[in-house]
Amino acid sequence: MPDLSAKRSRFVEEYLVDLNGKQAAIRAGYSENSAEAEASRLLRNAKVSAAVAVALEARAKKTGIDAEWLLRRLVEEATADIADLFDDDGNLKPLKEWPKIWRTGLVAGVELESIVVDGKKTSTIGKVKLSDRAKRLDMIGKHVDVQAFRERVELTGKDGKDLIPEKDGRALAREIAFALASGLQGGKE
Repeated sequence: MPDLSAKRSRFVEEYLVDLNGKQAAIRAGYSENSAEAEASRLLRNAKVSAAVAVALEARAKKTGIDAEWLLRRLVEEATADIADLFDDDGNLKPLKEWPKIWRTGLVAGVELESIVVDGKKTSTIGKVKLSDRAKRLDMIGKHVDVQAFRERVELTGKDGKDLIPEKDGRALAREIAFALASGLQGGKE
């Protein structure tokens, strides 16, 4: 990592481990007492943030996991058919016969039941706990920006005019946060 001190380079390497700035700072040798503030400062530093971006991009290329891959995977998971887990008689298929998408992410857990067949103890799947598909749909919606779940907040005065212009959404968010905070703290207008 060019133009970075050894300690900052170490921070970048450690940050890539879990994307936790505070822990990366501690592992890189910064004081535990100031690690959170130091991590925040480092991540705002242009050279450090550029080094993190380059490293993340290199990792994405190496693993082949990028936004497109993630979206394809989410769509595959969201559209997987649960009928693929059952045979024609409605019995749960053996685990090895399940489609890979079910074995690698859609099943949150299985509960095994022990049975004895011809004097030999074996296990069979008793219950299957599925992972949250609604969460996947939400993630897809955010990724492709369909705005299907976007909430719209409008503030109007007594005269019916907008209090905050729609074009400045950040200002709206700040004003709402300030109004809520003031109300919660007993503040007055």
